[in-house]
Amino acid sequence: MHSVRFTTETVADGVIERDFLIGEIPGVLWSPVAGPAHAPLVLMGHGGGLHRKTPAQAARARGLVTAHGYTVAAIDAPGHGERPRSADDEQARTQMREAVTAGDAAGFESVSVRYARRLAQQAVPEWQATLDALQQLPEIGADAPVGYGGGISLGTAIGIPLTAAEPRIRAAILGGGFFVYQQQLDAARRITVPVQFLLPWDDEYVDRQSCIELFDAFASTDKTLHAKPGDHRRVRWVGVDDRFLPRHLGTPA
Repeated sequence: MHSVRFTTETVADGVIERDFLIGEIPGVLWSPVAGPAHAPLVLMGHGGGLHRKTPAQAARARGLVTAHGYTVAAIDAPGHGERPRSADDEQARTQMREAVTAGDAAGFESVSVRYARRLAQQAVPEWQATLDALQQLPEIGADAPVGYGGGISLGTAIGIPLTAAEPRIRAAILGGGFFVYQQQLDAARRITVPVQFLLPWDDEYVDRQSCIELFDAFASTDKTLHAKPGDHRRVRWVGVDDRFLPRHLGTPA
């Protein structure tokens, strides 16, 4: 098992930001400058085509640190951020651009689903290995409650199978913005932990009814849907239940 190797550290406004490597996987850990050990740990996935430290994601992570005393971790998805792109990554991106340019909605969905499925198959065990390594850190430990802070688009395409496969995750924030396919529905039916789901109501590519079907598939009896106007690129996490994670993960003493 790989251990965490920290590469950089900065401190600002009460938050320590540390870049790390676990094997060849680049990640970042945000944590309070001062606070008790074994605070809840939130895993945060990023959107498609983005990376672990986008301004919006970093702001949400810092908000969880300063508001609740949490530790937040994010890693670059395969073929994203600082990770090299494979020939398959480049081909999928080219095919998606060509489909959009040609107005080929069916072709764009087909390529997107194949690409998301492949990324999820690789990323789920990477996230589990990351969690294994982070729990070896004395300030986190194996007893820290774990949640998935997710996001929309690719962050949920990976977050759903991860939450379904990982019993250490106690609650998950997920959302729409990606094409729903059968494997995702099957994974959603295995998720029984509390779920908060953000639905971009007017996404230009993803049919909202498929996202409603996905929400309905979650087996959790504690789940809420928050619909927002706009597509997944413009929807912001405003007006959602800010007490969702504290309610299910607790807060540091």
